[in-house]
Amino acid sequence: MIIGVPKEIKNNENRVALTPAGALELNKRKHTVYIQKTAGIGSGYSDKDYKEAGAKILPTIESVYKKSEMIMKVKEPIQSEYKLIRKDQLVFTYFHFASYRPLTDAMIKSQSICLAYETVTSPDGALPLLIPMSEVAGRMAIQEGAKYLEKPLKGRGVLLGGVPGVLPGKVLILGGGVVGTQAAKMAAGLGADVTIMDINLQRLRYLDDVMDANVNTQYSNEYNIREAIQTSDLIVGAVLIPGAKAPHLITKKMLKTMRPGTVLVDVAVDQGGCIQTCKPTTHADPTYVVNDVVHYCVANMPGAVPYTSTIALTNATLPYAIKLAKMGWQKACEVDQGLKNGLNIINGKVVHKGVAEAFKLKLHSI
Repeated sequence: MIIGVPKEIKNNENRVALTPAGALELNKRKHTVYIQKTAGIGSGYSDKDYKEAGAKILPTIESVYKKSEMIMKVKEPIQSEYKLIRKDQLVFTYFHFASYRPLTDAMIKSQSICLAYETVTSPDGALPLLIPMSEVAGRMAIQEGAKYLEKPLKGRGVLLGGVPGVLPGKVLILGGGVVGTQAAKMAAGLGADVTIMDINLQRLRYLDDVMDANVNTQYSNEYNIREAIQTSDLIVGAVLIPGAKAPHLITKKMLKTMRPGTVLVDVAVDQGGCIQTCKPTTHADPTYVVNDVVHYCVANMPGAVPYTSTIALTNATLPYAIKLAKMGWQKACEVDQGLKNGLNIINGKVVHKGVAEAFKLKLHSI
């Protein structure tokens, strides 16, 4: 198969979909890998590194799309890429369709095969291609949140870990999945007073067993959320419904009950956000303030640490890419139900329930 890796062009997106090590593995299996010139620079990989791994370098994004049967990306295509995607071309990337109708419409129009990292499942129901970036984003949520709590950045001026004689800051994490767990680990390591909320009691029992003593668990409901946000310094939105739009757990009215300078980090922003006042931001302009509450809503948080993120992503995606390249998407999805779950749009037809429900589109059978 001919595999193409274009350079990511979303704002401050420095990741690349394939490391030289990944390119080598595909090349060893007699597949052709095209890498756009300088695609790996942001992650620390030169064109020479890819050439030595057996990949071929192409000068433009147009040439990569034109020559390739399968496109591997990190982030969803943006408007300038829509016209480059053609009928029957397999696009393997994070799409997060349910949060953005124009992208959905464009991919329907392209008649391409859209296989989304975020809805591929493993036999135990986990999301193996979302997990590595969720791990990065969860840890970054605390790193960034702690920074924006600083007064010069409009935060409350709170040091999360406190100091002797001063109580630590309070962190509220909505969602006890991968993002929430990693965020809690980081916040606990800094010495913060951490609360994780979730609606899954079994998950809360597990977290209560494995977390440090400064991490508490609480059942998530509107009453408990309303109470907790009044005294929290940093709130992390970490709710995920695979392939569907995230629910709004914090409304605009609730902001009025928070203390000025409270920081909200909505990791669910690329699925619509679980905070009503959330809107996607970029690394170039990451925050905005509503009712004296700081919102950090960068839609590609792991792009700020591309070296770590690119390796973690390739580690997860490469086995699937090898299977797709060897068998073709139809046979690969036929023998692997988890990979089949990654199919969102096929030749103009929506085949994923979450996407269909988000925009009231007809759901077709795969």
